[in-house]
Amino acid sequence: MAKHIGIVACSYEGAALCYRTICNEGSEYMGEHSHPEVSLHNHPLSEYMRYIESGDWEGVANIMLSSAERLKKAGADFLISPDNTIHQAFSSVLKRTPLPWLHIGEEVASEASSNKYKKLLVLGTRFLMEGPVYPEVLNRSGIGFHIPSQEQRIKINSIIFSELVYGVIREESKIYFLDVVDEYRTKGCDAVILGCTEIPLIVLPDESSLPVLDSTRILARAALKHAIG
Repeated sequence: MAKHIGIVACSYEGAALCYRTICNEGSEYMGEHSHPEVSLHNHPLSEYMRYIESGDWEGVANIMLSSAERLKKAGADFLISPDNTIHQAFSSVLKRTPLPWLHIGEEVASEASSNKYKKLLVLGTRFLMEGPVYPEVLNRSGIGFHIPSQEQRIKINSIIFSELVYGVIREESKIYFLDVVDEYRTKGCDAVILGCTEIPLIVLPDESSLPVLDSTRILARAALKHAIG
């Protein structure tokens, strides 16, 4: 029996992509039309943003744990969150969690190590790009990284929250992302972390000048493999 996957959702577009990936790719391992049991719980993004914007990561942890408790009651065996930013609260979550978790950053770092990447561009929300989530896991793995400039971080953050979380893909925004990726290719990066779960909607592998580390799908595939053993 495959383990029951619990998804602690934050922004719905990224959570939906994670869910679809688990279900779409489950049949590769389990047979036609088959996938592990999956439950998803989503507090509104507005509740998260109230705490994220004030830097209250204990508040973020409390929301994550609220979803975790609901998912435990639904029968989940372990948990994932396809939201990179809220992993800044992960250490607080682990102190009180009712179930084990997979960490999105650790799964991305593992994938980067497997591919022998040496220097990564980290894209995500402003909170993610300026926070400790990826510096911590990449430093442990001995992988270098670049963070976009302040001006670029502000623009990327604006596109994420005004467009991507609503599923809106604008051509000018796509061009902006791809130009940023190509700039850091010339500065020595050999891959790019799509460290916001909606960025894979706008930065596609065949359009990027760098190999992409799609955090959403990497986490989904790790959860799928963990579920089926």
